[in-house]
Amino acid sequence: MKYPILLPNIFNFPFTYESDLDLKVGDYVYVPFGKSKITGVVWNLFENNDNKNFQIKKIIKKIEIEPLKKETITFLNWFSEYNLVPKGMCLKLHLLSGKAISNFEDKDYQFFKKQKFINKFTLSKDQKEILNEISKKNNEFRVHLLQGTTGSGKTIVYFKHIEQLLEKGLQAMILLPEIGLTTEFQNKFEDFFGFSAAVWHSGVSPKKKKLIWSGLSSGNIKVIIGARSSLFLPFKNLGIIIVDEEHDQSFKQDEGVIYNARDMAIARANFENIPINLVTAVPSIETYANVKKKKYFLSRLNKRYKDANLPSYEIIDLKKNSLNKQSWIAYETYEKVNNHLKKNDQVLFFINRRGFAPYALCKKCLNVNTCPNCSINLVYHKNKNKLLCHYCGFQSQLNRNCNKGEKCEFVFSGPGVERIADEVKLKFPNNKIGIFSSDTMNKKSSKNKLEDIISGKTDIIIGTQLISKGFHFPQLNCIVILDIDLNSNGHDLRTAEKNLQLYHQLSGRAGRTGKPAIVYFQTYGSNQNIINQITNPDPFIFLENELKLREKNNLPPYERFVSLILTSSDEKNLENESMNIKKILLQSLNDKILGPVNAPIYRVRRKYRQRFLIRSKKGSNIQKRLSKILINYKLPKEIKLTVDVDPITFN
Repeated sequence: MKYPILLPNIFNFPFTYESDLDLKVGDYVYVPFGKSKITGVVWNLFENNDNKNFQIKKIIKKIEIEPLKKETITFLNWFSEYNLVPKGMCLKLHLLSGKAISNFEDKDYQFFKKQKFINKFTLSKDQKEILNEISKKNNEFRVHLLQGTTGSGKTIVYFKHIEQLLEKGLQAMILLPEIGLTTEFQNKFEDFFGFSAAVWHSGVSPKKKKLIWSGLSSGNIKVIIGARSSLFLPFKNLGIIIVDEEHDQSFKQDEGVIYNARDMAIARANFENIPINLVTAVPSIETYANVKKKKYFLSRLNKRYKDANLPSYEIIDLKKNSLNKQSWIAYETYEKVNNHLKKNDQVLFFINRRGFAPYALCKKCLNVNTCPNCSINLVYHKNKNKLLCHYCGFQSQLNRNCNKGEKCEFVFSGPGVERIADEVKLKFPNNKIGIFSSDTMNKKSSKNKLEDIISGKTDIIIGTQLISKGFHFPQLNCIVILDIDLNSNGHDLRTAEKNLQLYHQLSGRAGRTGKPAIVYFQTYGSNQNIINQITNPDPFIFLENELKLREKNNLPPYERFVSLILTSSDEKNLENESMNIKKILLQSLNDKILGPVNAPIYRVRRKYRQRFLIRSKKGSNIQKRLSKILINYKLPKEIKLTVDVDPITFN
């Protein structure tokens, strides 16, 4: 009998094999492919093999594990069409290193086995009402936005919701935007439930991933806490999906197979016919628009735990408080911080820049050091005493030859977290100071650093955006935002939305135990209106105005954007091919075609980049029409085409 077998590779169709075995859709099998033997899945449609003469090979054997569910196959087919990704590459996201994993022994899963729930958490009246709302229809697809002030207890509410479904023997998936959040979140989960959830992200060992993959497939593991890739795991009986911090742009996978994990999670919940909760303090503009259209349900928690107040805010006008030379913190700011330290308040200085300085300039030849592989500046990291590229990872020593035949003499321009930390240490030499960024918190020592911050042993934190994401710091009652002016510049259509979300996440770290807290903005005064907007306790007021602006200008979510990015090491060929594609697109599509233009970061990893932006009406099925064009278009081998549906950045 003939069977369609999808293989984890770049093909957009299954291959035909034959076997005497009685196989069903979703069965995992070993098959010969070329000179190798690989894992495939019995798919739900055959390849189009009209007028083709080929030898049909035999399936080697069936892998005796739970078959891939039909709902998951339907989801992967839809994922392929929506994101313009070959079906084989979607299957590759599901398989573990190209393989399906056989079951382990029961004893290997004991660590993840539920003993009994620990019901030591009691809900407030508001939390109970919202739990009733979000759990009304536990047996069907339903998107429910749980919006609440930071510190209002949203996590406990959806934990209770998960508990209801686990009691029925179902499984749960909790998506988090950052790997760095999983450890603290896992502890919170275990404290509530009394057993451990499995954690899934790129840092998990291959051996543990095999155990988790098989445990979810067999139903021996009930809960996964993970990053984007968790979305493709083989759940036997998935009952609910949670997307925590649903607004976070880290849910967008922007390399390899490009997709938005939040949107794909909603699609998977739809195909599985299960509820999904989107959780946030400030929803994304797309989610807010769907609430307005009544496509999503909404519940709001407006009170913080134990009625703790949100931080107030003050503006420190740098026009009136001039900065000293080579200083980025005003005298008035230091006075405010000193008063907080005297009250044993923990202090956070926020600047969203890693390293010491974003520019390293030779004062002899006036040359700004740029990456040889990418068209961006190298950032000076003082702790490593190196210049680093934040795109390709290139590193360079400071010992460089100047264009004038001498050694470079560097001047460092602009502040990063390391530079602010140096300045703060000079002002507060007797206080313990720690840096909180991806450079310091992705190491083995990061657990101890985090514990020092939570316990209050660290007096002053210098942090990037990473610190705003879901951490609980009981003694933090003073936040100084140093670069609100920098964050307000640029041409990103999402700048205002991102500033709103960032402020609410940041301010939510402070005042959580009821003590008065203040957020200070250092600014040159030009952004008073922006500050007033983003600090309003009700973010829906801002989102309503932003939505009207988007509608007026036909911007997402009122139009669909699709980016095409062409890359090549040959600049001239790239330009020629870009113009060829432009002609084809104009002939074949009635949509707006913008470009080609050089990408804002024109060169990355020694590849030049040109971009198109297609603006299409919602519901016009641009992906299907574009797919037909691209399938028939033969690109030269040296040029790569990447498609980004619903882009959120335009670098």
